[in-house]
Amino acid sequence: MTTSNPGLGAKEVEKPWHAAYPAPKTTAAVITRDKLLSWLNQGLVAGVDFVLVDLRRTDFEGGTIRGSVNLPAQSLYSTIPTLYTLFSTAGVRNVIWYCGSSRGRGNRAAGWFADYIKEQKDSEMDSLTLEQGIKGWATGGDEYVRMMDEYVEAVWK
Repeated sequence: MTTSNPGLGAKEVEKPWHAAYPAPKTTAAVITRDKLLSWLNQGLVAGVDFVLVDLRRTDFEGGTIRGSVNLPAQSLYSTIPTLYTLFSTAGVRNVIWYCGSSRGRGNRAAGWFADYIKEQKDSEMDSLTLEQGIKGWATGGDEYVRMMDEYVEAVWK
């Protein structure tokens, strides 16, 4: 997006929200949709055995993976220490981040969280990016769609 100041006649390019924060030092590990689906089919429960974090701006569109929590990415960076404390106190060992494709907000957040885990010298918790994000999940077939809340087929066609 560009904005212009009529008094100066110059256009200014608006920086993306994440430019205010350092780039992640760590590339978080990736979890495939197949692996996550196998966890769910084995009876592992999102919010208990692992945490799914949906970072989409339009999280209401098309549905979410069952058990996901939604966080606005713009406020995520400053809350990482609090999230880490909550998750580690609850015994969570895997935190899975995703956005639409997991090529932007999802992998950036997973990297920041992985950085923080390393700073804490925690070898028990992992920060993971869901490969292909919600788009990959929702278009993966019926076995994936059955694991979604508020699935709207038309959004994914």
